[in-house]
Amino acid sequence: MSPPRIALESGVEGERCLRLSGHWTLDSIDTAHRPSLGGDAGVGGKGDGTIRVDGAIEALDSAGALALARLIDDLEQGGARVDLAALPAGQRNLVELVKARLPPPQTPRPPREGILARIGRATVAKFTEGNAFLAFVGELVVRGGRLLAFPWRIRWREVVAEIEAAGLRALGIVGLLSFLVGMVMAYQAGATLADFGANILIVNLVAIITLREMGPLLTAIIVAGRTGSSYTAQLGTMRITEEIDALRSIGISPFDMLILPKIIALIVVLPLLTVFANLLGLLGGAVIAAYRFEVSFSVYFDRLPEVVDLTTLMLGLVKMPVFAVAIALIGCMQGMRVAGSALAVGRATTVSVVQATFLVIVLDAGFSVLFNLMGY
Repeated sequence: MSPPRIALESGVEGERCLRLSGHWTLDSIDTAHRPSLGGDAGVGGKGDGTIRVDGAIEALDSAGALALARLIDDLEQGGARVDLAALPAGQRNLVELVKARLPPPQTPRPPREGILARIGRATVAKFTEGNAFLAFVGELVVRGGRLLAFPWRIRWREVVAEIEAAGLRALGIVGLLSFLVGMVMAYQAGATLADFGANILIVNLVAIITLREMGPLLTAIIVAGRTGSSYTAQLGTMRITEEIDALRSIGISPFDMLILPKIIALIVVLPLLTVFANLLGLLGGAVIAAYRFEVSFSVYFDRLPEVVDLTTLMLGLVKMPVFAVAIALIGCMQGMRVAGSALAVGRATTVSVVQATFLVIVLDAGFSVLFNLMGY
């Protein structure tokens, strides 16, 4: 059984012929030294032009076809065009079949980016996100203002449905967490104030912190995680299933039907949820004050009007429409930007919750500075 042999010959007018002979089979091919063009052939494998494959291959199986296909692929990578027309039809078809299934050449891994490149890429990504958010705000102002001028065009049935989903169904989680946080604040404050015999000041601390900061902030964060993520998941799924494209194709604006009702509903719901959270937070503080620090319910609730007034309550509530718009816009924006597979919906939902929570805390800090400058 003769081993496979290769000869690359130069013909007239620069034509080259690749002559093959021997047995191109698994038994005769040394896989450690597969046939290749090189010094023995006298001509390198690089260069353009046409190379005609010819010769008398005595036997050819899939292993030999693989070796020959790799050789032809090397020649083509070097710029040559390989012509297999001179081979017998059966051998040519086998070589072409194996060559068509060769894995693509591996591209070298790009060099690792430096720290400045990574910072620059992250900065550009954040600016892109900010620009998309501002564009979404602009669309809300234009389309929302137009619809508010003609309120009968607003889809109030969708608004009511969103109020139920974002408001009524969130009462349980908001109330429970607010009650527990009120208990924690009262317990931590009372543990210190009791050392000075100032247990009654638990009312001051719990009431002011709950009404001005903790109630609004806790409610906004819960809604950002619960409702904002649901907006992203819903719109993202509709993007993947092309339902939003279907709405556009029949002349219905997705913004008017899907996004604006969510924003209106959250503006209505969030202040009401905050009032509910404030009540449960004060009640949680009252429970701990009564059963742990000997401040009875009657004393606790009689002192509340002396400690806080309507201004304290309004300083917390005035922030909620702004929080509502921010949460709804981010949730809807991330949902409308979903593209690809269901995996993209999960990533967008995660980004939505993180961005909405971050923005709520930043806005709350800004309101605190503003109120301080105004003397409140």
